[in-house]
Order: sequence, then C-alpha cells, then structure tokens
Amino acid sequence: MEIVMALNEANLIAKEVKIRNLRLPKEVLETRRSSVRWLALSLGILNPGESRHGAVAVLDALVYFYFIRKKDPEIAEILEYIGKNWGGIKEKTLRYHLLRMKRMGIVQNARGRFYLRPPDVGDRDDPSVWVMSLLESDYREIASKITEIINNMRSKSMGEEHE
Repeated sequence: MEIVMALNEANLIAKEVKIRNLRLPKEVLETRRSSVRWLALSLGILNPGESRHGAVAVLDALVYFYFIRKKDPEIAEILEYIGKNWGGIKEKTLRYHLLRMKRMGIVQNARGRFYLRPPDVGDRDDPSVWVMSLLESDYREIASKITEIINNMRSKSMGEEHE
C-alpha cells in the first residue's frame, strides 16, 4: 500500500501565469481604451467580464510611458496621465494595481519610478521583444520543473519494472 504525502498545494504555488489567446477583431483596434482592455485581458490582468477600470487605466499609463514616451514615470506622472485620459484614480488604488502587476511580473520599480519589466535581452523599445521576454521567462521555468517531475516519475517507474 502506497502512502501519499499530504501536501498543502496552495503553499507550493510560487506564481500563477495567466495569458489568453484572444481573437483580435478590428473593433478592438478602433480605440485606445478597447486596445488596452484587450491587452489587460490577454495578459491576465483582467478576467472576462471584469470592469476594473483602474487596472486598465494603470496598464495604459505604463504602456504609454514605456513605449511612447520611453520614460520610467513616478507616481505623480502616472496619476496625471490617468487623470487626463481616464478621469482620475486615487493614489492608493494606483499603488494597489502597480503592486498587483509587480507580483505578476509585469511591472518593476526602482528609485520611485515604475515601468514595464524590460526584456532580458534585446531592444527594450520593441513590443515583440518585450512580450516574448515577459512570457518566455515564466514558461521556461515552469517547463523546466515539469520536465524534472516527468523525468523523476520515469526513472522511478523504470526502477519498479526491474524489481
């Protein structure tokens, strides 16, 4: 009789990675708001049906500063951008969304400035390099662990066959 160890699976989760392969109808590209909402859904920042206006506004500001202005903004600059383009957000709410995106691995900060996590290698200003770096690092780590588990299971099975 085999004894299975009871694991607290919630404690094993180091990070959840959620991306969605969404269709991209032309309507999505008609406005900046619909584009950034699509991006937030695709990156797992929003769930379908969720209306987190603040998260979308924060992502929009980060994309604007990172890819268009090529600048790492301070909180005040992000608040100003959101105020002009989205109707405002409380600083506490902004910090909540920044922290959430930081935990997701999308955002980094240093010296009071916040920015999208830059790619490990390649042109920081290239969106395809940025998104591939964002996705590959998480999936490479997960793939490595899955491979280790399967190899471990395979080696144990081969040992059982010889007994």
